[in-house]
Amino acid sequence: MSSLEQVLLQNRHQFTSVTHFNFEKEPFHIFDFTSNNSALLNIDLNNEQAFTDYVFNTLYDNSCSVGVGGYGEDRFIYSRSEVFGGEESRSIHLGIDVWAAVGTAVYTPLDGTVHSFANNNQHGDYGPTIILGHQLENVKFYTLYGHLNTECLNDLFVGKKLKKGDHIANFGTYEENVHWPPHLHFQIIHEIGDYSGDYPGVAKPSEKEKWLKNSPDANLILNIKGL
Repeated sequence: MSSLEQVLLQNRHQFTSVTHFNFEKEPFHIFDFTSNNSALLNIDLNNEQAFTDYVFNTLYDNSCSVGVGGYGEDRFIYSRSEVFGGEESRSIHLGIDVWAAVGTAVYTPLDGTVHSFANNNQHGDYGPTIILGHQLENVKFYTLYGHLNTECLNDLFVGKKLKKGDHIANFGTYEENVHWPPHLHFQIIHEIGDYSGDYPGVAKPSEKEKWLKNSPDANLILNIKGL
């Protein structure tokens, strides 16, 4: 276990939720976006309505308002975008997704400062993205929030201080988050290097261990039991 993981475990009792959902009391669905999910094989993932309908019909059928999952998952769904292509396609998900209605509010789980932000608006990318910097027990790290509403970027500046529980954004529309059903991609990053307003949320299978080591399980902050 890394020093960052140890610090997050020791402090996880003080983190607040990044959304209004209470995962200890409200039902939630854990999504499977790997090739093991045969239901995905019958869906045109590049069809705006088809993929969105799959997500929200699944929530409805399971009597849930919110779905979660994805850390370390080898995802079939990234074949829909050239963003993840190349000689070896990227498919290992480095964060946790929270799937819910457009406009769902996003909050900071702990104090931080704005490291960077951008609108990554290529098809299949993050869309509006915020990266916050944090420090706990002298350990520095970052949290990334992707697929947000465009308006949330308007009042930001690098170095802006935020308090735990501050409302920083909402889930973006399909158009804003560049052709994904509405959700939040939440990711922890240890060393961010020269990245600004963006950081890989999906890795090549051959590089899985390296990328997961630098982006430990986001549930260390989200605290969703059952993941």
